[in-house]
Amino acid sequence: MRTAGTSTSRGPAPAAVAPPTAARHDERDSIMVFDMATDSCIVTIPNIWRAQAVGEYVCSEVFAAGGYDWAICFYPGGMNPEDSDYSSAFVALMTEASDARACFMLKLEDQGAQENHHPYGKLCGPYTLMKGYMWGFHRFLKRDHLRASRCIKDDCLILHCTVGFVKAPLRRRRHYRVVVPPSDIGQGLKALLDSSLGTDIDFVVGDQIFKAHKVILAARSSVFRAQFFGPISGGDIKKLVVEGVDPSIFKAMLEYIYTDQFPDIGKIAGSTSHPASTNVVMHLTAAADYYCLDRLRLLCESKLSKHITVDTVVNIIALADRYQLHKLKGACLEFATNPANLRALIESEGLMHLERTCPSVLMHLVLAGRRMQCSSGRLRIFHE
Repeated sequence: MRTAGTSTSRGPAPAAVAPPTAARHDERDSIMVFDMATDSCIVTIPNIWRAQAVGEYVCSEVFAAGGYDWAICFYPGGMNPEDSDYSSAFVALMTEASDARACFMLKLEDQGAQENHHPYGKLCGPYTLMKGYMWGFHRFLKRDHLRASRCIKDDCLILHCTVGFVKAPLRRRRHYRVVVPPSDIGQGLKALLDSSLGTDIDFVVGDQIFKAHKVILAARSSVFRAQFFGPISGGDIKKLVVEGVDPSIFKAMLEYIYTDQFPDIGKIAGSTSHPASTNVVMHLTAAADYYCLDRLRLLCESKLSKHITVDTVVNIIALADRYQLHKLKGACLEFATNPANLRALIESEGLMHLERTCPSVLMHLVLAGRRMQCSSGRLRIFHE
């Protein structure tokens, strides 16, 4: 039988982080019995409720088992605030520059029983343990159960610890799982664009200049490919003036080319309002169509189909007709032929604007409205 020390301390020491330092030998106030044959130990911890607050612990003296040094850390009031209804218990490997694969059984002794009785116990592991880390139970036992039990006598707690070592791995097929992170090629190319490293073409858009890489643009757009490397490209172009495109739209298109991610429309518009966002997406649609960026064109069509309102439907349907966005055009016609929406369009003079800008679309809208009226009339006759 040996006398082992305990110390009361406070501090966050979660599982798998550095455990508290073991008490010095001149601070001994607990008793530990160690059985070399079974690699088990008994720790008697006095003044157990002296460490009642969350994060306060009692740490045993370092003891040897299986050729390694260990320590037991007990938190009567729980390790973390979320564990405050429980007592926490952990085993820490203290041997320098080593690791061990082991499992642990921690049990509380019933000090009121005639025979050796352990009403509370838990098993953990096996784990591969390293120096300076500890493993165990955040919620070893409910605090009120511990208070009501016969495990505490004269303010002392007896904790049994059995350590089982894995001498050799089990002979079985191991299943390896390789976790593959998502592609980050877009992030890398975006960083290349932002750094201007290796750029060989300057775009003058309004009062701004954007630097880019010809080969990347050519790989993504048949228009750029013909412009830079086609038979009538005009030699080694160093600078291009782009007209009819807002600088913010051109920048957003460049970022899409490099990242394949739809731009942050709210950032481009400088507003989260519905009309401002719709206006940006419409201009981006025109740029995508001009440079033959088919996927960006479809993304814009999808976004616009969710932005159809009485205030935007006229402009969106005109855009859809101009750039042959058939599904978007169909969605606009379906919206506009709704009686309530059609009435609102007439009151807002939206149809008159459509007649001036896109009369063919207005004809489609009138025909669709007539078909709907006829259908509604048949339904009324049927119900009558």
